[in-house]
Amino acid sequence: MGQCWYTIRTKPQSEYVATTELKLQGFEVFLPCVKSPQPRIGRDDIPLFPGYLFIHCDLYSAEVPSFGIAPHVLGWVQFDGMIPTLADDDINSLVERLEVINNEGGLWRRFEAGEIVEVVAGHLQGFAQVIEAAKSPEARVKILIEFMGRTVPAQVSWESLKSVESSLDRGFPRSRRTRGGRRWIRGFGSRAQAVS
Repeated sequence: MGQCWYTIRTKPQSEYVATTELKLQGFEVFLPCVKSPQPRIGRDDIPLFPGYLFIHCDLYSAEVPSFGIAPHVLGWVQFDGMIPTLADDDINSLVERLEVINNEGGLWRRFEAGEIVEVVAGHLQGFAQVIEAAKSPEARVKILIEFMGRTVPAQVSWESLKSVESSLDRGFPRSRRTRGGRRWIRGFGSRAQAVS
């Protein structure tokens, strides 16, 4: 059958060590990792598939990995006693996708403009609407939030936000339409209705 890619299970939190153990046996191993704002101690990334890694070998030759000298490996991923293979194209696509994700800053929550969120950390707390998404994990998300009876713009880190399903159910305040004293904000009022 020749060399193919297979999936291996590892002990919890042991992906990096298991990868090293198998590489010391001379095997080609692929552990997909992504940058994370909350990496493991001593690293700047986390495994994309915790508890799993990929190995390139010939399962039907004498050169099969010895898990006895790789104590952090639990064994092959199997279905009904069969060990499935992965095509080279699948692994190559995964490598390319990982490069894109890591070039965009890794794994972090990207809130889109118009999305309703809850601010759960920092000085401002409550429901808000995203008006501009963060461009990187370090950038701040621009939001509109009700503060002292007014809807005001603010900037918060993406870690301070939690997604909310519907603004109607959560009582998100409507955006202001007047400046006070019956003076309409541009886009509202009788003039805006006449134009439309």
